[in-house]
Amino acid sequence: MEAKCSECDAQINVPDDAVSGEIVTCPDCGLNYEVVKGEDGVSLKPAESMSEDWGE
Repeated sequence: MEAKCSECDAQINVPDDAVSGEIVTCPDCGLNYEVVKGEDGVSLKPAESMSEDWGE
């Protein structure tokens, strides 16, 4: 399956065996997306960025 990046409009290839929660990355701008599987198929949503808090 292919989807379009919401940031740069590039094509993102989503593997057929992708599972919900898997992260795919736009090959052009590097934005990460989370795979969401539902009744109406597969969609992508921007992945939440996780950063180190280093104990703060």
